[in-house]
Amino acid sequence: MRGAMANAIITTGVAATNIGTDARPVAWTRRAGPILRAGFFCACDSCKRPSMNLDELRNQLSAIDRRLVELIAERQEVVSDIGKSKRSTGAGTRDYKREKDVLDMGRAQAEALGVDPDLIEHLLQLLIRTSLESQERDRVVAEAKGDGRRALVIGGAGKMGRWFADFFASQGFATTIADVTVEDGPGRFRNWTDAGVDYDVIVVAAPLAVSGRILAQLAVLKPQGLVFDIGSLKSPLLDGLEELRSAGCRVTSLHPMFGPDTRLLSGRHLIFCDAGDAQATADAKELFAATMVEQLDMGLDDHDRLIAYVLGLSHALNIAFFTALADSGEAAPRLARMSSTTFDSQLLVSAAVAQDNPHLYFEIQNLNKFGLGPLDALCEAAQRIRETVAVGDEQAFVELMERGRDYLAMRG
Repeated sequence: MRGAMANAIITTGVAATNIGTDARPVAWTRRAGPILRAGFFCACDSCKRPSMNLDELRNQLSAIDRRLVELIAERQEVVSDIGKSKRSTGAGTRDYKREKDVLDMGRAQAEALGVDPDLIEHLLQLLIRTSLESQERDRVVAEAKGDGRRALVIGGAGKMGRWFADFFASQGFATTIADVTVEDGPGRFRNWTDAGVDYDVIVVAAPLAVSGRILAQLAVLKPQGLVFDIGSLKSPLLDGLEELRSAGCRVTSLHPMFGPDTRLLSGRHLIFCDAGDAQATADAKELFAATMVEQLDMGLDDHDRLIAYVLGLSHALNIAFFTALADSGEAAPRLARMSSTTFDSQLLVSAAVAQDNPHLYFEIQNLNKFGLGPLDALCEAAQRIRETVAVGDEQAFVELMERGRDYLAMRG
């Protein structure tokens, strides 16, 4: 199949040297000339496109689409071989310079062919992302950090619990899940205490309201393997984490800053909060070494103070946005028809928040001892905007926006 890709490159190239009566380089376009293999046409005067009816044109388009799918399948074969080569040489999965070269090449070729460069860049980015997902998944499987070891995920039927269960299974762990929503069966327990604690890794992925209690119960049972939670907050878990540490257990605390639908960990963050056992934290980090996730170290207290803004404030802002819309009396379809770019972007994020677990969102707001500060700041900011608009103080309004612009520019 790879020979076909070479042919496609020839027929879709910017120029060909032996086509046309004068043997000069000829540009390819979709506007004139006979149909070539990948759907482009010769632009020279000697070539005329035959007249086609709508059905014939659609058949032609379908043939091109099938060819594109074949080329993508062939590309994925090459991607797999590249992944194997990277692993054998110790090279990293992601090469940002190579990605930039591919995108620059695609934009240049698109411009030469009269195709929208943004369209081609978007398609190439999607292909690159898919390639990275495949290579990351293959690397995790190939390095097989589980390889006969056992993992228990408490809360393993929840969204993030399932993610961790699947992740450990992909590494070769014999993975057991415990969750109040499942029936007892092979590798599945309704009551986590029935599953025992003889595991190499135990993940506590239960709701925050019960995770602290589970950690304390584990401290009594004294498992020999690595134990960590994945809670969005740490203050409700501090007592349980300390009890595990005092009992001599290998314990640390994680917070994945990504959702359960995440397939590619490149560009994602995983926070590690040391709970008094540096080796346990190092062992937890090693479990994710084959991925491209960015590992961040953070103190337990710092975590909740910062999360009050990163999650608490952003959640509250979106809840306030869709609450104001719901209370406005304006019909959602009517607003959607006259929406703007900014409104659409905000609506997209707010809709995702509205579809998430409201009980988890309440826990993030209610159980964080730092949570009220950002909420007060949000209320005060909204009041300042209202007062500025009410009195017609344009300069004060401009200063608010300029201050925000300067602050956001410091993100780097």
